[in-house]
Amino acid sequence: MKQRFGRVRAVLTVLVACGVLAGGIADGAQATAAGAPTLRRFDAVPVAPGVAYGEFRMTVPRGIVHGHLLTVDLANPRVSVDLLYPGAVGARAPVSQLAAERGVVGAVNGDFFNITETQHPGVQATGASVGPAVASGRQLKGAVPDGQRFGPVMPPGASTEDVIGVGYNRRARLDRLTLRGAVLAGEGALPLRGLNQYALPVDGVGAYTAQWGPASRVRAICGTDTDRAAPCSTDTAEVTVRHGRVTALQDLPGAGGVAAGSVVLVGREEGARQLRKLHIGEPVGVGHRLFGRGPGPLRFAVGGFPIVRDAEPVAGLDTVAVAVRTSAGIGAGGRVLYLMALDGAPGQGQTGLTVRELADVMLQLGAREAMNLDGGGSSTLVTGDGYGHEVTVRNHPSGGAERPVANAIGVFSPRVSGPGPAGAERPGQASATVRAPAVRIRPKA
Repeated sequence: MKQRFGRVRAVLTVLVACGVLAGGIADGAQATAAGAPTLRRFDAVPVAPGVAYGEFRMTVPRGIVHGHLLTVDLANPRVSVDLLYPGAVGARAPVSQLAAERGVVGAVNGDFFNITETQHPGVQATGASVGPAVASGRQLKGAVPDGQRFGPVMPPGASTEDVIGVGYNRRARLDRLTLRGAVLAGEGALPLRGLNQYALPVDGVGAYTAQWGPASRVRAICGTDTDRAAPCSTDTAEVTVRHGRVTALQDLPGAGGVAAGSVVLVGREEGARQLRKLHIGEPVGVGHRLFGRGPGPLRFAVGGFPIVRDAEPVAGLDTVAVAVRTSAGIGAGGRVLYLMALDGAPGQGQTGLTVRELADVMLQLGAREAMNLDGGGSSTLVTGDGYGHEVTVRNHPSGGAERPVANAIGVFSPRVSGPGPAGAERPGQASATVRAPAVRIRPKA
């Protein structure tokens, strides 16, 4: 049995190192020839069928960049990718917790999110993400207006609607998801401008479903389409629709969970004036859908902004601000996914990257398309045992501990040996002991 396990593990190592990673080495040589600093990769090890974990280093004039990489073979029928989130759009949790709850073999943090409300004293930060989100085919939320986002400056042409996702065809792609919807009542059709969003467009109406969670909806009417710090609107309305009929009307957005079978509509300015025309008991229909540009719907999607397209850095990327970064890239025609997070350990001569440098790194790693995800204290990459019993945080979060985040990208793949969560040795796991639930932080080198 041990000999058979050894042969399987050896074959997996060769397949992952020589097959999936080959594109990264080839593209890396091309990127280096173009003048980017040389990236040194360490041997990748399989953590599950079709999934490998490795590290890399790169020297730049200001110090050493140390990164962690998950290479995911989407052509492997055992492998799947999905959105991890805390069970509600308006909530946060550490990546290791999200990973343990779903039993993933690897994960990185996802989209930027509503992290603070210092610009609106007394208003609760929701923790909700900036861009669209799709989990297991369920469309959870739409994108906030561009001026309401958190995160570094986007390059020209980018939008909060930009996502990286995987379709039902098991191919990863960059896409843009636009919300289309309407509120249907006796007065006619009212355009729906938001779905479970922490910020609504001026004059708009947004829908909040059970997926939103108990977070306050007041933040939705603060700021404007171009100025996140603008005051909260004073012309607002909220309507509760249950099983297709209006059951409650009030002036201010509320808080608390939305019951199954109900939809809460929040309006500001002209949207509020239209909602105030509704009456208790009036029949109201609410419909919505996220539409993409790519072939077929996405089964999984998370927001960010593009940094690499067609194997070239996107024009206008920031070349000044240096930070710890997280990125997701695509190679081999959508069949390979690269999930990367930098190390945030202070001192030791380590440094971060500008967004433009991040694009160069993703090219060297093998990506032909890539997105910038939330960075700084959010950057976290973990591997798991596939059962949720043990999760290892591979990088060093820059804040000294994991930051609770809105969502993460999770990788799933069944183990090839061992009796399951009882504790047999598994590929890429040095110890046969499984502790439930446990999170290990990798010691500093």
